[in-house]
Amino acid sequence: MCHEHEISDTISHRDTLPPPSVLRHVVDVHCHPTDSEIPVKSMDNLPIIIGAMSTFQADQGLVRDLATAFPDKVVPSFGYHPWFTHWIALAPYESKENHYRRIFKDADEHLEAFQKLLVHLPEPVTLRTVLEDVRQNLMAFPSAMLGEVGIDRAFRVPYDYFSSPGELTPFTVPFEHQLAILEAQLDLAAKLGRNISMHSVKSQMATVELLDRMADKHGEHWMKISIDIHSCGFSPQTWLSIEKRHPNVFLSLSTVINSRSPNHRALIAACSSRRILVESDCHKIEDCTQRTWDMVLIVAEVKGWPVESSWEEVVDESQQGAVRHLENNWKEFVQGNHTGLSKIIKRTTRER
Repeated sequence: MCHEHEISDTISHRDTLPPPSVLRHVVDVHCHPTDSEIPVKSMDNLPIIIGAMSTFQADQGLVRDLATAFPDKVVPSFGYHPWFTHWIALAPYESKENHYRRIFKDADEHLEAFQKLLVHLPEPVTLRTVLEDVRQNLMAFPSAMLGEVGIDRAFRVPYDYFSSPGELTPFTVPFEHQLAILEAQLDLAAKLGRNISMHSVKSQMATVELLDRMADKHGEHWMKISIDIHSCGFSPQTWLSIEKRHPNVFLSLSTVINSRSPNHRALIAACSSRRILVESDCHKIEDCTQRTWDMVLIVAEVKGWPVESSWEEVVDESQQGAVRHLENNWKEFVQGNHTGLSKIIKRTTRER
């Protein structure tokens, strides 16, 4: 999730975009356009497809409205981001203050900070209400994904999400609380057969264990859906272990997050050519196309793929460019149904 108003300039913009015939095959698999005002003209002129994420209670409806207005350009995603999970109660609670004291167990050690924060915190919503909200939205849009959901060990709670720059409190959301809310949402996605866009920060091993647990728990239902680790910051070694064990897990990369780390090129090189996707992770719709295209060019450079300057409907497989490679990956992601691949991996593992 990207709430930054300044975008990293680690990589210089390539000012020249390809023609619309190429761009209409580009998919920004993860962005947050409803975090900013969206001019209708900007959506009318948008040449790519976007995966629009929701993150907390107030923006589920914004994403719903955007997808309704632009069904051919927007793949909606509904879910609750780990940065807002302290707003969610796992069970009925006595009062707002009691709920947040239960979440922030060190509240008495930072009493002044807690009281200052409490003023800005909303009345908690129960997990049961959250799951019903997500379920209804997913059912209303047959192509909708679960997202953005996840876990984050680096995040500190700000006093006010909507001031910039936001001052941070001493509090973090307990990891077990984040995980309980994430797993409940993943269970729902498996039940409904919906793909997932997942956030994972400073949680590599926990994510590996989570994926193993979900695969064991849901079996073929889990293998029918696809999971994208968005703006993936895993080491190449961790990613390769996931890729081998989980044929339904993909990764996507963004310049706004991944270009901060020199590791992202090694990750692109290590990742299977069929499991990589691109994204902008931007909050301004006007930036999504250029930022996604920048990532296409980086992936193409690392993978040694040519980049299309025009679009031919039929090309020889050996002549496929980066846009076609990535479009095919997106189609495989959307289609899901990785059960056959799972059986092959298990058989190969046994034979070893």
